[in-house]
Amino acid sequence: MTALTAPLAAIGRPVLAALAAIGRVVIFAAQIIGHLFRPPFYPREFLHALMQIGWFSLPVVGLTAVFTGGALALQIYSGGARFNAEAVVPSIVAIGMVRELGPVLGGLMVAARVASSIAAELGTMKVTEQIDALATLSTNPIKYLAVPRVLAATLAVPVLVGVGDAIGIAGGWLVGVNRLGFNSTTYLQNTYDFLESWDVVSGLWKGAAFGFIVALMGCYHGMNSGRGAQGVGAATKSAVVGASVLILATNYILTELFFTA
Repeated sequence: MTALTAPLAAIGRPVLAALAAIGRVVIFAAQIIGHLFRPPFYPREFLHALMQIGWFSLPVVGLTAVFTGGALALQIYSGGARFNAEAVVPSIVAIGMVRELGPVLGGLMVAARVASSIAAELGTMKVTEQIDALATLSTNPIKYLAVPRVLAATLAVPVLVGVGDAIGIAGGWLVGVNRLGFNSTTYLQNTYDFLESWDVVSGLWKGAAFGFIVALMGCYHGMNSGRGAQGVGAATKSAVVGASVLILATNYILTELFFTA
């Protein structure tokens, strides 16, 4: 290797490694999608994952939404006061919650809770050779472990986003009425008048995409974790970081598709 090619090699190695990692994730996702509609099915695993991902994530999503809605109302009121536009608080809180903050913050909270949990669980199963045991029993590990979790997350996160949207708007209403002096009826009427159905539907589609990403990252890093406690810890960290970055990138892409002519 010459002095001229050494810098190029230093750049090329991480680029090739990143492309190889993206390829492995895409292949893993394609395998999951390919197994979605082919028997055998595991309804017990699906229902268990649905409960763990959906129901038990509701408190953290709800608390995040109510405080986000309240803080958003305060910020919009403070900014709008500079232009005598305080009346836009209800409409901007509603649109901001259902289009962006509800899906994104809900997805990030679920990623922090669920992606780490899935990666740690499957990583531990790999370390203790339980995944290898499934293969020896003629049970496809992706079919048994990954598919129910990915399907459950894809269906549960939009529901969490919808509930979080409603709680976030309610948080903005509480702050607007009790702290900023808005009339309750007028606040709710402005929210209803300016909120369109596509605003809500687009947020739910984002939630479905984010749920798929969260479970995909958790399953991929868990089933490909290194050996020992250090490997499981690294897989858990990588799952959360990967899911968070992909959620933010996907959010931008979907916003371009949904709201750009």
